[in-house]
Amino acid sequence: MHSRWTRRELIGGATTVGLTVASARKASAEGMPAILGGKPTHRGQKFSPWPIIGDTDVSGLVDVLKSGLWNRLNGPITPQFEKTWADRLGAKHALATANGTSALFTALNALNVGPGDEVIVPPYTFAATVNAVLLTHALPVFVDTDRETLQIDARKIEASLSADTACLMPAHIGGSVADMDTILKLAKAKSLPVIEDACQSPLAEWRHKKVATLGDMGCFSFQASKNLNSGEGGAILTDNGTLIEECRSFHNNGRSAPGQPGLFSRNGCNLRITEFQAAILLSQLSRLEDQSRTREQNAQYLTKQLGEIPGIKPASMYEGCTRNAYHLYMFRYDPTAFANLPRAGFLKALSAEGIPGSGGYTPLTDEPFLKHTLQSKGYRRIYGEKRLADHLDRIKCPVNDRVCGETVWFTQTMLLGPHSDMDAIAEAIRKIQTHAGAIAKL
Repeated sequence: MHSRWTRRELIGGATTVGLTVASARKASAEGMPAILGGKPTHRGQKFSPWPIIGDTDVSGLVDVLKSGLWNRLNGPITPQFEKTWADRLGAKHALATANGTSALFTALNALNVGPGDEVIVPPYTFAATVNAVLLTHALPVFVDTDRETLQIDARKIEASLSADTACLMPAHIGGSVADMDTILKLAKAKSLPVIEDACQSPLAEWRHKKVATLGDMGCFSFQASKNLNSGEGGAILTDNGTLIEECRSFHNNGRSAPGQPGLFSRNGCNLRITEFQAAILLSQLSRLEDQSRTREQNAQYLTKQLGEIPGIKPASMYEGCTRNAYHLYMFRYDPTAFANLPRAGFLKALSAEGIPGSGGYTPLTDEPFLKHTLQSKGYRRIYGEKRLADHLDRIKCPVNDRVCGETVWFTQTMLLGPHSDMDAIAEAIRKIQTHAGAIAKL
């Protein structure tokens, strides 16, 4: 009897040990990064789709189609969007354009920026910011990046000014806002106009005032990835009646305003938006506020978690930024806190977890397009070989070079889901950090 009881104990014990081992193996598999054979943290799930399409998007397009008024010159929808967008942001005037690049290009031409001029720009931005300047045959002057915020370092702008500086063009990157107190104070002191590149920042605020209404003009993009999306599209905002008429004329091939002499009053090109794009924008705009609040709440929730992980440094905001549009969620990655796992390996491991990340921008000052343009026949004739060679040395941005090598992005669509998506992101990064040494050996 005693021996049988002992045998049962042993059998039971063995069974318990077996269950414990199985549980341990399961727990180990769940805690192991997917790139090492574990289960993905965000398995069987997807982040929010984009674009988000509703019935009003469809009906708006059909209404325009059936009207036969597809062009902004004779359709009613584009003026309706322009008024709605201007009212929403607190501006007197808005002009819709074909895209964000054409908005910037139009704004620069309204200020008569051209050959011989210099325009202050950030190096941590999309190429369109710089291309708009190059299209005017002005010189882009890059001012280095603030490593903490990833915005232009406004404290360094004054040292980059010259007698040829014609305009300051800061970009509000990722949905956050550049240091507009410093920029506007300097612009006023030097009598320089300011064009805000707000292409990534609809509804963002500086001291509770909407971006694109702080300087002389502000520009938006409504390209497919943007928070307000019509596939392609853009807009210029301003309180200045003279500037908006210059923009209106330039983007319409220089056509004269009613009552002005002649059919064409200035140079220009066709940068008009269509009624189809305007109809989509009006519909998408009805959801922008709710989507923006969701992004903000998720970003704040995620920042609290990522801020506790060594080696992960979410981008900070200036004190004056009272609202971040979170077109991008950006943070700096320090490989020394991850067993020296390179950023590329970190991103690959994240992807295996079902978390798509990006390394973001490359240094614009090193991109071939810039050197190619500055060495072009037109630029050589305007500026001469020596000035262009000196300019390439003048625009080096060492902080930005470092930032481009350490920053990681998540897109705005990843911030549109539930808090559980943010939990998955944080858990995936913690898993990767715990096993970073093994991942680095792959």
